[in-house]
Amino acid sequence: MAKGILEHVNVTVSDPRRTAEMLERLFSWSIRWEGPAKLNGRTVHVGTDDAYVALWSPPPGFTAGDEDSRLNHIGVVVDDLDATERKVIAEGFTPQSHADYDPGRRFYFDDSDGIEFEVVSYA
Repeated sequence: MAKGILEHVNVTVSDPRRTAEMLERLFSWSIRWEGPAKLNGRTVHVGTDDAYVALWSPPPGFTAGDEDSRLNHIGVVVDDLDATERKVIAEGFTPQSHADYDPGRRFYFDDSDGIEFEVVSYA
């Protein structure tokens, strides 16, 4: 059976460009595309050649509904957990829920829109 590969996650944020630039600094990602999107909103795609996060912002005056759903978290694998944690702190975010588990180590942080990121290393 063919396995599915995660291509992207789509989340609603207040400022797609600001969030994309934060993710570039933290994870060495790149903006792949940006422009107008559904419901006259704006989207920025940020990630790698293989996968990305689509950051969508609604237009002014948008009334929350189905497009304003919550997300549990976005998981990102890094080679150096400690170096990434220092970057997260430098960005003004607070790492939390540190854990060593089989097979790796992890921590979480919430960004300025309240989106939770899990940062994990299997090194």
